[in-house]
Amino acid sequence: MPRYFCRLRLAVASLMAALATSGSSDTAQTSTASQSSGSPTTVVIDAGHGGHDRGGIPGQTIAEKVMTLDVAQRLRNVLSASGYRVVMTRDSDVFVPLPTRVSIANSYRNAIFVCIHFNATQRAGAGGIETYFYSRGSLPLASAIHNYVVGGAPSSNRGVRRRGYYVLRRTNIPAVLVECGFLTNPTEAAYAQTASYRQKLAEEIAAGVRARNSVASDSFIDQTKVARSERHKSKRSHKKSARKKKSSSKPAGSEARSGSIHRES
Repeated sequence: MPRYFCRLRLAVASLMAALATSGSSDTAQTSTASQSSGSPTTVVIDAGHGGHDRGGIPGQTIAEKVMTLDVAQRLRNVLSASGYRVVMTRDSDVFVPLPTRVSIANSYRNAIFVCIHFNATQRAGAGGIETYFYSRGSLPLASAIHNYVVGGAPSSNRGVRRRGYYVLRRTNIPAVLVECGFLTNPTEAAYAQTASYRQKLAEEIAAGVRARNSVASDSFIDQTKVARSERHKSKRSHKKSARKKKSSSKPAGSEARSGSIHRES
């Protein structure tokens, strides 16, 4: 009898070991992402613009909304393959209001938010990559993504910048907005229209996500005061126009997109 129980115990031990090995293989993908970059492992990807919101500036040839969605979908594929849980604020050509995008991001705990955009301006010579953040807790993520994207793109480095865009200011999780170059710059626009370059952008952003806890935070340009100054100037301008009782043929809200790009603030 003792030998029988001894064999039984050995058989049970072997079975438990086999089950443990099987279970670990099922969760290997998730645990890899957790161990390599730590918590969080959920990435909310926001493709800028969409639907009736084309993005860019009036007369721009390339629709920003198309480029942002393509890069966002490629980024989703790269991150998913690395074991991350990925949530898209939009996965097709639809318009999603900014508050809805923020609500989606804030509905996930232990997550990060990556907003994809391309830049535009009236000056065709303007170019380069810039990455925005708002909260101090978002700076490591912004620095890591920016370092990788700039390192892998043939565009100039416009730096990491702090500014209170709506999707950055209202999110409760680390959040960044990446400007992947100027679609109004002929050279950068040509790059952006190639699938290989958009794939490269996605891979570099993903590398930044994975390395967000190991890359030293960059110095940054604080543009929050500039944004407040611009709003005050705008208010003064509107008051002055009202006093002079000048009529305007511009549609309501047209001033909101003056200057450089979308500026979702």
